[in-house]
Amino acid sequence: MTDYAADIRKYSSSADDAKVAAIVRYCGIALRSADASLVSTSDPAELARVRDGFAAKKLGLSAESADAGIKAVAEKMKGDRTKQRVTFYYLLAEQTGTLGKLP
Repeated sequence: MTDYAADIRKYSSSADDAKVAAIVRYCGIALRSADASLVSTSDPAELARVRDGFAAKKLGLSAESADAGIKAVAEKMKGDRTKQRVTFYYLLAEQTGTLGKLP
């Protein structure tokens, strides 16, 4: 858990450990696979899964809001070749002002 929080703190100094834990629980077993634990921002299908899955179901975002947030997070993380899914999701929630929707 601390590895995820440390990665998030590279982009956001005020990472909330409870929110990080909520995202880890949401992702569940997918985080065990190296490929599934990362977000590929160059793959439109992957970004659609983020939008239609986490952004819509967990954060309650419209497709337009989710796409704008995803674009902003991808830009923020563009220098990182391995975009951790937990970090990406946390920054998306922060970017869209929906961190409060995470338990």
